[in-house]
Amino acid sequence: MERRKFLKGAGLAGVLASGTAPAIVHAQENIRWRLASSFPKSLDTLIGAAEVFAKSVSDMTGGKFQVTVHAAGELVPAFGVVDAIQQGTIECANTAPYYFFGKDEAFAFDCAIPFGMNERQLNAWMFDGNGMKLLREFYAPYNIISFPMGNTGAQMGGWFRKEIKSVADFNGLKFRVGGFGGRVLAKLGMISQNIPAGEIYSALEKGALDATEFVGPHDDLKLGLYRVAPYYYYPAWWEGSAQTTLYVSAKAYNALSKEYQAIVRSAAAESHVITQARYDARNPPALKQLIAEGAKLRRLPKDVMDAAFKASREVYAELNDKNPNWKKIYDDYSRFMKEQYQWTSIAESSYDQYMSAQKL
Repeated sequence: MERRKFLKGAGLAGVLASGTAPAIVHAQENIRWRLASSFPKSLDTLIGAAEVFAKSVSDMTGGKFQVTVHAAGELVPAFGVVDAIQQGTIECANTAPYYFFGKDEAFAFDCAIPFGMNERQLNAWMFDGNGMKLLREFYAPYNIISFPMGNTGAQMGGWFRKEIKSVADFNGLKFRVGGFGGRVLAKLGMISQNIPAGEIYSALEKGALDATEFVGPHDDLKLGLYRVAPYYYYPAWWEGSAQTTLYVSAKAYNALSKEYQAIVRSAAAESHVITQARYDARNPPALKQLIAEGAKLRRLPKDVMDAAFKASREVYAELNDKNPNWKKIYDDYSRFMKEQYQWTSIAESSYDQYMSAQKL
């Protein structure tokens, strides 16, 4: 009788505090996941997204849920993470999804497509539009659940040995480009290659490449690309923003408790924000240093931009005709982007243009 009175009077909080209800409080199990990154250790922003995620998961679980981060090549090759998740070799990965456009061009929507949305617009589509829903449907056959986990913002157009004065100068150039931007560039006469970050410098140095792009000043400085190709062009129209993503094995994710699933979602979101902030904070001083080191900053000529835009529309029309996965996502993506740019041109762009013109 006394025990019943105590339980009734103390309420749930009192029972939990007294430790008398082991059936109510379920201790979470210890879990260890392997995360394979598509990026080398030297790129602190990109592999750093995975490290932020892993630390956050550990902190929120009191160390019971551990995620070990492995750089490209340690567990699987940089471009092998999708296959590794499907085979059960790893539980998760951090990557740039457009690396896998050879499997299906629709992978690129989770990262960047030529003349696509900027960073804020893509966030809006992913988190408040249909982006994440459509991509989760696309990834289901691959045993993947995706979470946005970083964005580089608008990227630079790359490093060239020779100056680009017109679209004719693209003809015959061997150019390293991520994603399927190379398919658009091929229409302009370029020969594109998609190789991992860790192999870019040596390929450029040995002459296997005439030019290369990667991300932007902070990462490009670390790769030392300015030493072998001094002309630094902007903007990368093939990456008006580029989202990096956490891929999680659907089997591994669905085996988690609801609490642990929420922690994975929250940790990925935290890393997403931090990674974007790091690029915005670190690119300005890195660009100054690159210029001091001899980089020659150039803007891509308008005829290059116009020719590339026209070529991108041709590629998209071709994909709409032959790839139903692409068409399903592109219809929604392009509609959302149109509305975003109508809005952006009114407030954001006009404000940015004014502030950029001031002598701050």
